[in-house]
Amino acid sequence: MSQQTDERAHSLKPALESMTLLVAAVIVHDKATNRVVLLQRSENAKFARGLWDLPVGKSEPGEPITETAVRELYEETGLTVKPEALRVAHVIHGAWGVEAPNGFLTVVFAAHEWTGEPENREPRKHSQVRWVDTDTIPEAFVDTTASALHHYLNDGAAVSLDGWPTA
Repeated sequence: MSQQTDERAHSLKPALESMTLLVAAVIVHDKATNRVVLLQRSENAKFARGLWDLPVGKSEPGEPITETAVRELYEETGLTVKPEALRVAHVIHGAWGVEAPNGFLTVVFAAHEWTGEPENREPRKHSQVRWVDTDTIPEAFVDTTASALHHYLNDGAAVSLDGWPTA
């Protein structure tokens, strides 16, 4: 099966360059303490240097978006969640992004069950990873994911558009 997946990913490669980038983000929310796990991008990050963000990352070819969320959360924070425990919290459709000239679609999941304690597993990309009280979310935050987090915490809109013309 893995050979078939590898062949499929290879055959899709040219098409991927013109596709909308698929991204997953995870809001790990401890409802008992009303805290969320956030990371601060390092000065070496490709974009949004020094800004706070959710654990977030790009989907690999042939990878289900829930697996992207699980993988990226673990790679960045060491936290483990089960795909079936993820709930869609918000969707962001961007017209353009630094690594997405053809736009991006970010599915933001909420996780209320996890194992492990947050740690900075990618110090080259992030200067810190930690629990933050939802009443003290830093203002220096990546715009799109800040909006998604705000909507999630305040039962707001389920979809955000970023960079699209307004009527």
